[in-house]
Amino acid sequence: YPITRGTLKVEGRISSLFEMATGFEMEASGWENIRLRGLMLGETPSSIDAKMREIAEFSELGDFLDIPVKYYSSGMFIRLAFSVSTAIQPEILLLDEVIGAGDAGFLSKAKRRMKEMTEHANILVFVTHSMPSAVDLCNKCIWLERGEIVMQGIPQEVTAAYLKSQIH
Repeated sequence: YPITRGTLKVEGRISSLFEMATGFEMEASGWENIRLRGLMLGETPSSIDAKMREIAEFSELGDFLDIPVKYYSSGMFIRLAFSVSTAIQPEILLLDEVIGAGDAGFLSKAKRRMKEMTEHANILVFVTHSMPSAVDLCNKCIWLERGEIVMQGIPQEVTAAYLKSQIH
């Protein structure tokens, strides 16, 4: 989205998981889509080729990578998109609760990967309504309402204040 006021300066490579289908060709296989999405996210052909096996292993999609993604369930699609987007090691990852699909094992693995990303001085911008996820994954929390900052600070304090405000 274009900014409506102020200035925006980005330093670093950004990857986002807002629009899951962006950069995916529904008629192409999972393997082909790993390559396409990686190239779209700024990888070179040789760098994405070097990461193909790791991405495939993380996704746990196995032989399903050989078939067109149009046959994937939403959980399989999210696994593939998340696996590619986080394997490119962006300096800034924008994530909008998309990791809510999938089995418990994959969700746990995905959360570990997001924690690893933030521990390596990368930035994760995580949009969520899940207070436990915000506390678990974030070291700073910003509560927004209608585009305005209501509160920012330690996740435990911000989420507690948010939950208290929702009790009528």
